[in-house]
Amino acid sequence: MPPPIVLDSVTHLTAEARGRIAVCASHGAVYAAWYGAMKGVSAMILNDAGIGREQAGISGLAWLDGLGVPGATVAHTSARIGWGIDMPERGVLSFVNAAAASLGLRRGMTCAEALDRLGRADLAPAPTPEPLDEARQEIAEAGAKGIRVFVLDSNGLVGKEDAGHIVVTASHGGLLAGKPETAVKADVRAAVYVDADRGLEDAGISRLPALEARGIAGAMVSAFSARIGDGLSVWTDGYVSAINGVAERHGGAVGQSTRDFVAAMIAAA
Repeated sequence: MPPPIVLDSVTHLTAEARGRIAVCASHGAVYAAWYGAMKGVSAMILNDAGIGREQAGISGLAWLDGLGVPGATVAHTSARIGWGIDMPERGVLSFVNAAAASLGLRRGMTCAEALDRLGRADLAPAPTPEPLDEARQEIAEAGAKGIRVFVLDSNGLVGKEDAGHIVVTASHGGLLAGKPETAVKADVRAAVYVDADRGLEDAGISRLPALEARGIAGAMVSAFSARIGDGLSVWTDGYVSAINGVAERHGGAVGQSTRDFVAAMIAAA
């Protein structure tokens, strides 16, 4: 079997991933698992993102089991979310699904050992899954002053056309491999992410200073208030756990609901 693919984000997977083991430093929610399955991976290891509300951070594992695909997560306290290379170098498994357990993977095993076991197994590409529901939508009633509000299941769905508007994403708040340019693809007015329970070296909120440097108001909602990977949950359930200086100067505050934070950013425009 060819060597595993190690990536900072599951959204970087390409058609070359078909039949390969994917190690991606994304959260372990259903959206990430679905994305990997769409590319035909044969097994996936993700980050548990602090587990969070309704165990959303590991919800993709049971979903992968439904396809017969081995899946596991590493503890967010063992490897930095968003840093692919951390997974095989420092990651320790926190959860495994039944398909992975049948191959000898277990909690407490290093990611490196798990990859060795998976590499010796007879694995098949994931079957093509059914499409997920719409992952991006506009909250028309929340917009004002020409500022639109978009709710997205993934930061990867932000486009250049979002410049000047507000994006509420269900992605984790970590930079990819610490690169500031990965904070957000457009010069939005404000951006909201999930803190992934901060994790190792506060990686889960590392987008905040990068957003500040670009004059973008940034906020994180607690992973225990909203389901990571579920944009509508971040919008309806989220409560702010961390902000940057731009957000604070515009009326943002820890403890605000996502809706109140967005309203404050629009009021300050």
